[in-house]
Formats: sequence, C-alpha cells, structure tokens
Amino acid sequence: MAAASWNSIPLEITYRVLGWLTFTFWSVGFYPQVILNFRRKSVVGLSIDFVVLNLTKHSSYLIYNATLYFSSAVQEQYFQKYGFGEMIPVAANDVAFSAHAVFVTSVTLFQIAIYERGSQKVSKIAIGIVVSVWLVAAVCFFVALPTHSWLWLISIFNSIQVFMTVIKYTPQAYMNFMRKSTDGLSIFFILLDFSGGVGSYAQMAVQSIDQDSWVNFYGNIGKTLLSLICVSFDLLFMCQHFVLYPSNKKALISPKIISKENLEPLVNSHNHQVPENV
Repeated sequence: MAAASWNSIPLEITYRVLGWLTFTFWSVGFYPQVILNFRRKSVVGLSIDFVVLNLTKHSSYLIYNATLYFSSAVQEQYFQKYGFGEMIPVAANDVAFSAHAVFVTSVTLFQIAIYERGSQKVSKIAIGIVVSVWLVAAVCFFVALPTHSWLWLISIFNSIQVFMTVIKYTPQAYMNFMRKSTDGLSIFFILLDFSGGVGSYAQMAVQSIDQDSWVNFYGNIGKTLLSLICVSFDLLFMCQHFVLYPSNKKALISPKIISKENLEPLVNSHNHQVPENV
C-alpha cells in the first residue's frame, strides 16, 4: 500500500520550498568556516573535537535518511509501525543535506590536518566516544540481521545522530567560554545553522498540518530533536558572540596573543595539551 498523498497543493509546495531552503541554509553554512580556515591558514579557535564528532553525526544521519528514503523494505516496516496512512518523514532535501555534510566535514578535517592548530589535538574522550558509537552500531547490525529489523537498526543511527548533535556542540561552547572569545568560529555558520534548524522544524509542521497528524514528529524524532538542539545551541553561540564576548575578538586575532591559558582543554589531561578540536 502506498504512502498517504498531500491534501493541499499549496502546503505541499510550502513543504518542498522549506525543505530546500533548509538544505541551502545548512549546506551553505559549512562554507564560511571552511573559507575562514583557508584565509587564516589556521584552525585555532575551531574545536577539533567538534569537527570529528560532527563527521560521525552526519555519517549516522546519512545512513538513516538514505535508507528510509530509498529502501522499500524499510518503508514497509515504517508503515507497519506507524500506519499505512502516514507519509515517510524523510524528504529528498534531508538525504542531499546529509551527503553534502559528510563531504564538507571531511574537507574541514583535511584543513585541520594541514593548517596551524596550535597545541590542539583530538581529545581521548572524543576518540572514545566515536569508537564506542561505531562499536554499538556494529553490534546493533548483527542483532538486527537475523530478523531483518532494519527500521529498528536505522532508528539506532537516528538516535546516534541526536546524541552526537548534543555532544558535538559542547566542546565549541566550552572553548568559547574558556577563551572568552568566539574568534576563529564563523558567526555566519551559526546564523545559517540557526536558519536551517528553524526551517527544518517548520517543514515538519507543514506536513503535520496537511495530514492532520503529528506522527511525523515522533516517527522521525531524530529530525525533530536535531532542529530543536541546533536552534538552542546556536542561540547560545549568538549570545556568546554578540553579548558576552563582543569586545575580545580583535584582541585574539594575532597568534602571538593566543596563549595556552586561552586554549585550556575541554578535559584536563596529564600533559595539559588542548584537546578541543576533533
């Protein structure tokens, strides 16, 4: 049985427009940071942990989105669980965004490898989180294999991306707090990320209004939480940039002024090296 169809053409158009606007905001939002890194030939001020955790987050989200969008077997399991009168809660823009995000995050990691990063390195905690997450995913795959519980399996990946979304922002927020500056973090990235979060949530609301059902909000709880978490952290970053530390950015532009004290690690290690950026 096919999925439900749209009841209102204007709402369907609005849904698709919001979806591709969200894709544009979130996708373009990667590039200010990439360009800033390129111009400075430095990633000092950008949390390496943030980038490493971000790659795992987007990879997990791509697995979820692409599988639910393209696999008829997984879609069948979705309908059996939530009802054949519902719509698949993943749009083409979700798949496109995830694939693009994995690519650009990989580019940022390459920049971290070749540009000045001061005393920063990937923290042991971040490495432990990434390894643990993929081990859990591997175990879940073998658990799902005998019964072909693919919807359950990709839901695990959706949960991983939510968990990683929360975790990935924390090192950057902490670094800004410790340095009392947002220098090195592109505010344009934050503004575009915020716009994408609002657009994503609005897109889901439009679908719910058209279908007179809120199933897509909890049927794809990962997308719902992703939007809310992004907006929350972006508001924090905007507060740090415009309200808390607006006068300290210029003072930290010169590498000579950036000291080890300004780059205290997220978690103290025995050698006191900075492990923020993943």
